[in-house]
Amino acid sequence: MSSETFFVANNSVTASQIAALAGLSFVTDDFVISAAGTLATAGVGELCYMDDAKYIEELKVTRASACLISPRYSELVPAGTFSFVTPHPYAIYAQVLALLYPDATIPVSNFGTCGISPKANIHASAIVGYDVTIDPGASIGPNARIGDFTCIGSNAVIGPSVRIGRNCYIGANVTVAHAVVGDRVIIHPGTSIGQDGFGFTFLGGKWVKVPQLGGVIIHNDVEVGANTTIDRGSMRATVIGEGTKLDNLVQVAHNVEIGAHCVIASQVGIAGSTTIGDFVAIGGHAAIAPHITIGSKAQIGGASGVMCDIPAGERWVGIPARQSRAFFRQYAVLKRLAKKK
Repeated sequence: MSSETFFVANNSVTASQIAALAGLSFVTDDFVISAAGTLATAGVGELCYMDDAKYIEELKVTRASACLISPRYSELVPAGTFSFVTPHPYAIYAQVLALLYPDATIPVSNFGTCGISPKANIHASAIVGYDVTIDPGASIGPNARIGDFTCIGSNAVIGPSVRIGRNCYIGANVTVAHAVVGDRVIIHPGTSIGQDGFGFTFLGGKWVKVPQLGGVIIHNDVEVGANTTIDRGSMRATVIGEGTKLDNLVQVAHNVEIGAHCVIASQVGIAGSTTIGDFVAIGGHAAIAPHITIGSKAQIGGASGVMCDIPAGERWVGIPARQSRAFFRQYAVLKRLAKKK
């Protein structure tokens, strides 16, 4: 089965532009890069990158016109490939991709809609800004506000009094209720925001529902992965800080506060009333207990079970999670004991 090409380069960049992005001097004859590819697939006029020893053999035979390369591998680049030697090849590569393939950077209408589809449902009291795109089947509720240049995908539901900022993308089948969303926010398909938090109390031999009266606040430049859920707060808001990135299938419970510029991988579950500082990184499938605090710049390994507070800047792993050095010391002791047995 042949593979389809879904993204074609809309622009080209010059080698001198790439050098400028990398903070490098450029004194040779300029040339044009019209596409990007992997070490194995890139050809004439195309750019690749390399920063992992696993791909040394592919690097040696690449036919790319240019390669963004870590200093330690720069001597292995073939003679026919121009080297941009930088300690951050992947980050510069990402910036070049954004110039070559702008449609892959920010999602657009799946229907090629210009303006508001006649098949969209917009309440008479809703306020829709300038140059907004609304795909067929989307519903905008009473008193909702949609900022300029925002795109609302097919069958998305924007609830009553919800505010969506400027230059946002709300994917297909997304539900946003009881929420305020900032500017330049990307919410991928299937996500649910602002539904009930999981609040129940046991009384008279049965579980009694606790009404959830808060909302959700999502700050600027946040990206929320597909099928993620963010519950509204019980009495106050659930908060996602500026620039934070949530992967697919993340669960954020009621009253959680996540700081700025965090990265949270797939299948992480964050229980209610947990506070997470700025620049925290959480690996996939980690579970965070309720009512704890994770300090800024902490790192949590994948599949960890966090049961207590984590100080700022520390690295924790394991079940139950503990400092990484302690975890690996304990693991080494167990390994030696197992060998003795």
